Amino acid sequence: MDLYTYYRSTSSYRVRIALALKGLDYQALPINLIAPPGGEHRQAAYLAINPQGRVPALRTDDGELLIQSPAIIEYLEERYPQVPLLPEDHAARAQVRGVAAVIGCDVHPLHNVSVLNRLRQLGHDEPQVVEWINHWISQGLAAVEQLIGDQGYCFGSQPGVADVYLIPQLYAAERFNISPQAWPRIRRVAALAAAHPAFIKSHPANQPDTP
Repeated sequence: MDLYTYYRSTSSYRVRIALALKGLDYQALPINLIAPPGGEHRQAAYLAINPQGRVPALRTDDGELLIQSPAIIEYLEERYPQVPLLPEDHAARAQVRGVAAVIGCDVHPLHNVSVLNRLRQLGHDEPQVVEWINHWISQGLAAVEQLIGDQGYCFGSQPGVADVYLIPQLYAAERFNISPQAWPRIRRVAALAAAHPAFIKSHPANQPDTP
């Protein structure tokens, strides 16, 4: 498989974790989002691959091109079920997906670089943009803290989809100087992930395009 990725993209980070947890090999194809003049994702070569001009995108072993991290992760779960990232119980699956959606639908999109740049274009100064980021990330993580379990990873002794979403969001929080001190459950999950080989392999600091 080929993964079009960017080391600091949290949605790319999610897919890297899912691939690593399932023990799947892939070739990383870095797309530099900040290369002049406007990033490689805006160039014709990449737009021919993903018309939305975003990462990640995954070229499967069958030659199919998949976009959007939730769809890619669902594909990996269905295509390679031997290392499950979702529980068997239907209600438990919905709970895991709910936490993933808090992050993937309600938190991450609001601090995406395109949103932040639009705020600046509309006249908001940098302190206002920072306040915006802090508000939405803190609100979302406070909710996640209440939704996950008291032991192990987000939902048990093995990492799953909720952790795949949470750990990259914590990386983003750290970039924006948001401390997890108020969230002991989240800190517990972060400590476990920091020692897990799949999460270590997937970390932005360990990617081929890391500056």
